[in-house]
This record gives sequence, C-alpha cells and structure tokens, in this order.
Amino acid sequence: MKAFFESIAYLFEEILFVPLHALREVELTNWVLSNSMNWLFLLIGFSGMIYWLRQLKKFDTNNEEDRDSTSHSFL
Repeated sequence: MKAFFESIAYLFEEILFVPLHALREVELTNWVLSNSMNWLFLLIGFSGMIYWLRQLKKFDTNNEEDRDSTSHSFL
C-alpha cells in the first residue's frame, strides 16, 4: 500500500507539476510569464461572468423572471 501512495506522489510531484516548476523558475526574469496561469484563470472567470450577465439581461428583457414575492416560501 505504501508503494501505491508513493507512486501517486511521484506522479504529481515529478510529472504533473513540471509546468508549474518551470513557471516558478522563470519568476525572477519575466513576471508576466510567471503569472500566466493567474491571467488565464482571470480571463476564464471574467468571460463566465460576462456570459452570465448577458443571460440575466436576456431573461430580464423577455420578462421570464418570476418577480413574485411568494416565489420563495421564506418570503
């Protein structure tokens, strides 16, 4: 069982984290490249937020939203 968990540790530490180790090595020379993962996640989050807001606007203009105060039992 110990060998199984050591193989999982080896997989993550030596194989799957190689791109992240490369980004860590480049940190002192190129700030933008070292933070590229952060920029990627920010772009994904902002695009999701823009999509969600556009969908909300679409439902609002079609009057499909239930604005009745009894839509929730706690109201």
